[in-house]
Amino acid sequence: MRNVKLSKLWDQIHSSYWFIPAVMAVVATALAFVMLSLDRTDKVEIDYWWIYTGGADGARSLLGTVAGSMISVAATAFSITIVALQLAASNFGPRLLRNFMQDTGNQIVLGTFIGTFIYCLLVLRTIHGEGDGYEQFVPQLSVTVGTLLAIISIGVLIYFIHHASTIIQASHVIQNVSEDLHSAIERLFPEKIGCGESEDSLGVEEIPMSFEEEALPIRANGTGYLQAIDDEELIEIACKHNLLVRLQTRPGKFLVQGGDLVLVFPGEKVNKKLTKQINDAFILGKERTEQQDVEFPIDQLVEIALRAISPGINDPFTAIRCIDRISAGLCHLVQRDFPSSYRYDNKNRLRIIAEGVDFQGLVDRAFNQIRQYGKSDAGVTIRLLETIANIAIYTNNSKYCKALRHHAEKILQDSHEGLSQEQDRKDVQQRYHTVIKALDCNGAIKNWD
Repeated sequence: MRNVKLSKLWDQIHSSYWFIPAVMAVVATALAFVMLSLDRTDKVEIDYWWIYTGGADGARSLLGTVAGSMISVAATAFSITIVALQLAASNFGPRLLRNFMQDTGNQIVLGTFIGTFIYCLLVLRTIHGEGDGYEQFVPQLSVTVGTLLAIISIGVLIYFIHHASTIIQASHVIQNVSEDLHSAIERLFPEKIGCGESEDSLGVEEIPMSFEEEALPIRANGTGYLQAIDDEELIEIACKHNLLVRLQTRPGKFLVQGGDLVLVFPGEKVNKKLTKQINDAFILGKERTEQQDVEFPIDQLVEIALRAISPGINDPFTAIRCIDRISAGLCHLVQRDFPSSYRYDNKNRLRIIAEGVDFQGLVDRAFNQIRQYGKSDAGVTIRLLETIANIAIYTNNSKYCKALRHHAEKILQDSHEGLSQEQDRKDVQQRYHTVIKALDCNGAIKNWD
């Protein structure tokens, strides 16, 4: 449970615009006190040519100029970031805002400007000249470091101008979402979980005959998107109370307070304490994340593609890029073992029956809407068929190939309705035969009934 909660906490921090700038502001404060302490000692020799050797008035003017310019640049950078977020929401969809919020580069840029501003203020307040009524003090090392921070900030500003113009490009956004998809596949499908697909029938046999009659539901205590489930915590609870738990939902689904969360057998052991313990193993949030939801990055790519082929935008090239990235993700996915729904404890006793994702469902999420909305575009239709042919190369699983062929047939049918030109329909028909040949050559299509 701790790992899941820590992962959730890190995801929230990583998606915020306050954490890194706040950390950098604290570091700048500490740096200011350290440098002022060094300046107040007589043990540090400052006879280097690059050390500031001017008077109090010059130091005040220098640090005041740096501080004023830094806060102005920080405000400008923040304004540009807000504009970029607005463009992202309108061009790619509001679901993509979270990806922009996670951009570490923007957070570091903002933190650099704020940190430099705070450092200069803290050092500026300690400078005293001869007529100020205090002992004369010009922190030469501290002023030098302030100058160095100003130079670094100029470099960061140049980086920000380049970075801000890059992150709103469609290719960059699509690539980032694609990387999230591959990371989710690596994280969620590293190896077999529970038992393999061939052993699923054994898990079914271990379910008590009276499960449906005697099991009682435990209902959700909150409302929101299910972001993560702590399987280890659930197994510990099931072992401690000698339970069999069947999940009624999975990460990515929206839960309403009072809705069924799990079924617990035997139901007589359900009480308030057990209900709270099981609810604590389910992490809810305001939005979906890719932490345990491999469908989410697929949905993001589909959303970008749908906006691109909408009549108001009419940008099939961006949609084709999304299809290519979906193709790469599914090619990666078919080479992985899908986890079994059955989870066992250390004594090989069935404890958890999970509701998992399957390849058919993921392919439906990837192709259905793009096929439906892009059937009048020959380029998009042909690229969908080429994608299916590419995926077929990486698998000889008959179930996967059956799902792929099903979508190829739907794409062909929709093309007859959506394409007005006979030549376009012939091109699609030719690509369809290529797909069928690729599936047949794999030796995976044996019996479709």
